[in-house]
Amino acid sequence: MKRLSQEKMVDIVKSLRKSKELTQEQLSVETGINRQMIGRLEKCEYMPSIPQLEKLAEVLGFSVPDLFVENEPTVYTAYRSSSMSKEEKAGADHMFEMMMASKQQLLLRKAMLNE
Repeated sequence: MKRLSQEKMVDIVKSLRKSKELTQEQLSVETGINRQMIGRLEKCEYMPSIPQLEKLAEVLGFSVPDLFVENEPTVYTAYRSSSMSKEEKAGADHMFEMMMASKQQLLLRKAMLNE
């Protein structure tokens, strides 16, 4: 099973931004992603949303599947958004985003402790 590698994403985004001679501010303008978030992304402190990742790929010219690496299986529970109200779906989406952010924080802490 493959997983999105935050480290690989950081390497690709940073190297392509520099090779295109773009500042973080210029990349921010072209992608619509806050400049501070781009700085945090390049420090491996921020994981962009899927639309943000797609915009980065479009502007910098990389393929999102290139960011995936082999990993042990991870299990996620899916929910049926079709039967939810707009407010319930927004709440579930927010909860899922928070769960993913927490997972990234745990992975980051683990990586820092293993250094």
